[in-house]
Parts: sequence; structure tokens; C-alpha cells
Amino acid sequence: MRKNIHVITLFTFLMIADLSVCISGSQYGSELVPGPDSIKTINGEKLSVGHLDEFILKAMDSVGVPGLSIAIINDANIVYHRAFGVTDIEKKTPVTDKTIFEGASLSKPLFAYFVMKMVEKGVLDLDEPYFPALATVLPGNITEVVDSASLDHYRSITPRMTLSHSTGIQNWARGKPIQIQFKPGTGFSYSGEAYQHLGAAIGTMLDIGWESRLDSVFQQEVAIPLNMKNTFYVWNDQMEPYKAMGHRKGKVTSDIRRYKAFGPAHSLHTEARDFALFLIEMMDPKYLKKRSVDEMLKEQNQFRPGNELIALGQTGWGLGFARRPTAHGIRYMHTGNNHDFQAYGCFYKEKKHGLVFFVNCDQIEPFYDLLGKYLGDEF
Repeated sequence: MRKNIHVITLFTFLMIADLSVCISGSQYGSELVPGPDSIKTINGEKLSVGHLDEFILKAMDSVGVPGLSIAIINDANIVYHRAFGVTDIEKKTPVTDKTIFEGASLSKPLFAYFVMKMVEKGVLDLDEPYFPALATVLPGNITEVVDSASLDHYRSITPRMTLSHSTGIQNWARGKPIQIQFKPGTGFSYSGEAYQHLGAAIGTMLDIGWESRLDSVFQQEVAIPLNMKNTFYVWNDQMEPYKAMGHRKGKVTSDIRRYKAFGPAHSLHTEARDFALFLIEMMDPKYLKKRSVDEMLKEQNQFRPGNELIALGQTGWGLGFARRPTAHGIRYMHTGNNHDFQAYGCFYKEKKHGLVFFVNCDQIEPFYDLLGKYLGDEF
């Protein structure tokens, strides 16, 4: 159990930083989807699709993004979906609309949606501790997983606390016993570790574990209804021909993450069209009850003074998404960082507007510094 819950450390990208350069020479490899000649920005301005294509290619070249999958949503419809660049700077295989990227922490909001499906089905309750389910599979000496001083707090953790990052659990335990920093439900502590435990609890409640069978449930409950054809939490043979290679510091990384266990916090593989369909569902729900979506988007955990995310304009967390008030309404958002793959997704429910993109390198920060200014929607 311990090896399955305590997974490799992955740092979540949370803010824009300074510019740097790694490679150049992006290539255009999109299988173009017919659509409008222009798109609307969140400010209501119209942008020529051709000019946007040109700008993105230049931005990719200027900061060194090898490959990109991007989608823009207007009026709750995908109006722009492109695949640019190469999957591997050595082999120079073009990125296509079928190329699969690592979603990293964009795994979390999609998993939160999955959790709400399980709540609607009566598998679990948002406000009931899930420790009883884990107790049946945790080691006999539970202090191998949870520090004895934190055990009472651990027993009280609920799905709502986990999805809103109020458990007090550190981001990753790194194989050491969990030490809870505060009484669960009373503060903010971003935690991928807590998401992993909730996933394990759901798999246990369903009596299927938390490997490929849990991903099969996700496919039936989420991916298939939303028509997300290229989205998986667990590796399968279908993904092999389409997986992009990661890049770090201008070089191809040799590690291909073929996750065998369902990682609610980190193991998502997907592309922009698929994830955009999920964002549209959050704006205009058809497969989850409206009250469940409203619960996800409500501010469940308000930041206290001194939280560094306040400086970025964020005020707190819902169930799966961070929240940032803007002149255009609340921006619901999340980022992802596997270091050699990075991602960003956001939407405005009232405006029915959204953006999501994935890159196969460590240059999302300077790239979005350029793209965000161009779209009038900086981080």
C-alpha cells in the first residue's frame, strides 16, 4: 500500500517567472479543424485565426517550445484547436491533434469532477472521512504512512478537505510518514499526496484498487460521456504511438512515464481538445448535476493573509480549481508541471470563455507571458 500511495515527487507550477531560451525552429504540424476565421478574446476583441497561428509559432520559437497542443473556447464551443511543433527535437516528428501530452497537475480538477460523479452515485460523501476505507488496506503499523502525532487529524480528513487543499498534508510525503501541519479544514496546504489517498480510498470503496481498473471507471463515468477520446490516468498501448517526448533545458528527456497506477494528482495524459471539452462541461454541465458543479466552483477554502498566491490575484480554492476574481468574472484555473511537460487551463463560467494548452518542455512561463499579453488575459 505504501508504495502505491507515496508516489514520486512532482512540483506544481504556480506562478509566472522570468524568460529564458532553450531551442528554436518550431514546425507547424496541426491537422487543422474547420472553424471561424476569428476568435474572441476575453475582452471581446476579435483576433484573426491566421494572425494567432503566426503569433504562436513566433512565440514558440522565441522562447523554445518544441511542441504545443492548444484550444480556445468561445460561447462554450471550441473555436480554435491547434497542434504545433514537434514531439521530439531530435526525431522532429510533427505534433498532431492526436499527440498526447502529460497533464501533470491538471489531473487534479478532472479528478475532482470524477469524485463528484462518485458522490452523486453514493459511493462516498463529501463530508464523511474516508479513513475507514483506507484502514482496510493500510499497513498494520499505520505509523509507517502517518506520523503518530498526526493520526487523529488524518482520520478526520474528508473529500471536501482534500479537493480544496485544506488537509494540512504536505504536497508529497516522499516515502516518509505524513506530518499534518494544522487541523484539517482550517487552513491551506496544496497537497498532491492527499489527492493520492482519496483516489486510493475510492478504489477501495469500489473494491477495484487504484490501478487500471479505476481508470476504467473514470473512462465510463467521465471520459466517454464527455467524448474525451485521448485522456487516460493509466498507461495503455493505445497511447504509445502518440506520446510526445519531454524536453528540459533544451534537451530531450529519456524518461517516458508509463504510469501503471491511477494518480489523481499527476498521472493524466491528454491533449487540448479533450481537456477543453471538460472545461465546457464545467461552464454548461450536461453530465454532472448543476448543484455539483456549483459546489466545485464555490470558494471552499479562502486564503488567509500572507498566502503567496494572493499576490497573483487568487483568493482561494474550490473543489479542484483555484479562483481569481477579474474584471470579466471569476477565472477558474489550474496549472501543471512535470518539469519536462507543463500545462495551463482556465475558464470564465459567466463568459463561456476558456483556454487550455500543453507544452512538452519547461518553458511554459515565458511562453504564456507572451501569449497571455496577446490574448489580453495575463496570468
